Amino acid sequence: MLFSVRPVRFAALLLCTILICSAFTAEASEPAYTWIFVEDMHCSNCAKKIARKLYNVSGVVKVQANVAKDYAVVTPQEGTQLSPRALWEAVEQAKFKPVKLQGPAGVFTKKPSK
Repeated sequence: MLFSVRPVRFAALLLCTILICSAFTAEASEPAYTWIFVEDMHCSNCAKKIARKLYNVSGVVKVQANVAKDYAVVTPQEGTQLSPRALWEAVEQAKFKPVKLQGPAGVFTKKPSK
């Protein structure tokens, strides 16, 4: 009886360890998205203009725009934290007005200092 209980306990411990490790791995690999809400993004051409400027920011690997809701979602390179100020200024360089920026560095309703 002693030999039949140990393998079960070992298997349960092993399963718990695997589940815990996979949970930490999933959290670590999830990108830290940044949402940028923009005033008057009327059409896909507006979205493309904004996206082109955002792609010039160091560490940006993907930009998805939602024209209907006036925002863009920026995905950083793995292990990179994007500069909120650089993202804000990129939208300004595209001749649009950012109204809100929300990401890992916080929520901004005016140009961030960093």
